[in-house]
Amino acid sequence: MAHLREPEESRMSQAAPVAGDNPESPDRPSLLVTPEWEDYALVDSGEGWKLERFGPVLLKRPEPQALWHAGAPERWSDADAVFQPDEGEEKGGWEMADDIASRWTMAYRGVRFHAELTSFRHTGVFPEQAVHWDWCDSLIKGADRPVKVLNLFGYTGLASLLAARAGAEVTHIDASRKAVGWARENQALSGLDDKPIRWICEDAVKFVEREVRRGNSYDGIILDPPKYGRGPKNEVWRFFESTPRLLAGLSQLLSDDALFLVMTAYAIRMSCLSIRHALVPVVRGRGGWLDYGEMVTRESAAGRLLPQAIYARWQA
Repeated sequence: MAHLREPEESRMSQAAPVAGDNPESPDRPSLLVTPEWEDYALVDSGEGWKLERFGPVLLKRPEPQALWHAGAPERWSDADAVFQPDEGEEKGGWEMADDIASRWTMAYRGVRFHAELTSFRHTGVFPEQAVHWDWCDSLIKGADRPVKVLNLFGYTGLASLLAARAGAEVTHIDASRKAVGWARENQALSGLDDKPIRWICEDAVKFVEREVRRGNSYDGIILDPPKYGRGPKNEVWRFFESTPRLLAGLSQLLSDDALFLVMTAYAIRMSCLSIRHALVPVVRGRGGWLDYGEMVTRESAAGRLLPQAIYARWQA
């Protein structure tokens, strides 16, 4: 009887950049596995749900990709809060135990931040993004020179804070005033008020096109565009319609000696190959390495890998 073989994980973390005019790319997607950290764990998943520990709080949230049976069903009754979605909608509400606060503090590698139960089932942190935080950290520190980073759709600022702590000058863009305010709170909570971060509430496409007209450039760009969104002046973002226009601008914003570009996508009906192909023209002529694949998290209970997002990322 044949045995199932575990997929190869995090191959990019072991691959050296390849020289040349155009970026080299692996012949198959990679899996980037969420690093272990004290304040987060995927405890179990199954039957369309996932059970996660965010700091001291155990949460049960919908997860359509969890088609299998739960590995540790006895743990699920311990959940401190359960997200109940509205029918056919991502929005909904939380059923919480009486002694659970709706907001608490977490940390990753010394950066502290607020987690919160929101009406969109999110908590203000996407733990699987830690694979990119660590990657950017190593590239910024290894540059041994001033580095300017642009973080688009920056949400609550964790990527911005970790990049700034690594030594970068960061421009953080998000269309939500609440998210930008939350990010500023996280900066103060982490004791990083002295770090050079510009917090800007603006439509991402408008900002990028204005920066191009001004002749500005960045050594690293991070973007995590949503499926749908609205800007502060009611600008409409639709992933499939808006992304090509945004990427066209980014190709002109990368500096001559740029270090990296990373893009992730959630809840989008597309392949990681699509993001890979979309980034090729942006970094054409720069050499380096263009990796692509899925971001996954390993369960504590059964050791299965739960898909979280798709990504593509380039490094010089």
